[in-house]
Amino acid sequence: MVVCICNAIRERDVRDAARQGSRTPCQAYRALGLKPKCGQCLPFARTIIDAERAVA
Repeated sequence: MVVCICNAIRERDVRDAARQGSRTPCQAYRALGLKPKCGQCLPFARTIIDAERAVA
């Protein structure tokens, strides 16, 4: 599933970044070498990161 259309970031990319230590969407995007653009994706990315951190 696509999380961020502006940057073509997929859910698995956000999950991988969270597993590698990213705690916020901005940290995850930086880990991917990107920056949020319009911001519409940030709440969804945060939900994904929180879910990954809860499992870890």
